[in-house]
Amino acid sequence: MSTKHSVAAGRFLKGDRAVWHDETLWMVRAKRDAMSHSLPEWEQLRDAAAAIKNYSNSHLADLLEEFERNATAAGVHVHWASDAEEFCATVADILEAHGAKHLVKSKSMLAEECGLTPYLEARGIEAAETDLGERILQLMHQRPSHIVLPAIHLRKEEIGDLFRREGMHVDPGNNDQTYLTHAARRDWRHKFLEADAAMTGCNFAVAETGECVVCTNEGNAEMGTSQPKLQITAFGLEKVVPDRRSLGVFTRLLARSATGQPVTTYTAHYRKPRPGGELHFIIVDNGRTDILASPDHVKMLNCLRCGACMNTCPVYRRSGGHSYTYFIPGPVGINLGMLKDPARYSDNVSACSLCHSCQDVCPAKIDLAEQIYKWRQVLDGYGVASAAKKHLSQALEWVIDHPHLFGAAVRNAHLVNSLPHWLMYNRLNEWGKEHDMMHFPHESFSEMWKRGKVMPARTNKENDGEKD
Repeated sequence: MSTKHSVAAGRFLKGDRAVWHDETLWMVRAKRDAMSHSLPEWEQLRDAAAAIKNYSNSHLADLLEEFERNATAAGVHVHWASDAEEFCATVADILEAHGAKHLVKSKSMLAEECGLTPYLEARGIEAAETDLGERILQLMHQRPSHIVLPAIHLRKEEIGDLFRREGMHVDPGNNDQTYLTHAARRDWRHKFLEADAAMTGCNFAVAETGECVVCTNEGNAEMGTSQPKLQITAFGLEKVVPDRRSLGVFTRLLARSATGQPVTTYTAHYRKPRPGGELHFIIVDNGRTDILASPDHVKMLNCLRCGACMNTCPVYRRSGGHSYTYFIPGPVGINLGMLKDPARYSDNVSACSLCHSCQDVCPAKIDLAEQIYKWRQVLDGYGVASAAKKHLSQALEWVIDHPHLFGAAVRNAHLVNSLPHWLMYNRLNEWGKEHDMMHFPHESFSEMWKRGKVMPARTNKENDGEKD
């Protein structure tokens, strides 16, 4: 009954990496809680965010057309891409039309989703990540393990070793985080200066003004777009919001939910091209309209990509992002992966305890756990349900449907305690692979009740009378 996720999680759990991974992310969750408690109107903000997103989803065509009109009027070139292939081709066409060979990228999970970097590299175009964590992973040929903290799974010693292998001037044994950050800044500064073009993602696209808003803490998006005359901003069509008033709701929620900050260090608004330059907006579907047509899962379009659900998820914190087969891990990744390809990403559905903590902290109130539960109910229809779990459930259902058989099983359960170890702990006992079997009592609860060993709970009336 093991899944790809459980096998990969087992590898992650070896050693102490899972311990500090868990503690670090829980610290971020605690910071989020402190921020939410500091705002009396926090729950009202969440309600407003959910309502605005629901409105945007139901008026998506109108808002996107309004955005295009206003952006075009400001001199922006607006493109539409139906899928990943068209998106990558559009970016490549724009770069090739300008003879651009060096692209600096920032803040774009969409580019990761669509495989943009390998697409461009195959055409002789360098696409350098500028976010520190993303750049580290690019050099290590790894994918992000978190959507906000992409290199959270790495130790500082591993990063120091990487920098030394890359020929940076880093003292042996000095793995101080600030020191390594300054070393990266010195070594990568030339990437910004040599860039022919810059590309950013987009946190929010404002229909009322035709502008794209990008939130960062490192300032890499702003620095990347400050030198090249050619700028590309790409976003999924669900990023559109009606107006700046709506934008204010989301900017108050985003950083507080993601990292426990009052606001991101930098919030850049891109509305028109710089003098003598070009600004291109690319609006991408890539399956989003399919989500829009799914009543059970349409709320996934509400996601702000803050990562709060990952920071609180007990499974993600203890298994790491690379244990998931979809490029986005955690509760949000489970649902998005299933919406992308249920047969391919079904292994991730088991990586959930259904504790509902994810949807309790989601700033846009997405019913993440309930959606995962719904996916579990339809796995058999996709032909990916566990045969062992299926047979076990059927057998248990049959026993429960026959009270006398169920009673006999409960009365005799204690006999399992005396079975030989080899008979209990074998490949058929999935529970026993990671846990000791429970010790069954000789007397069942029903038998104890009948013999009066269990006292009935007192009613409120009885308790009140005792106080008198």
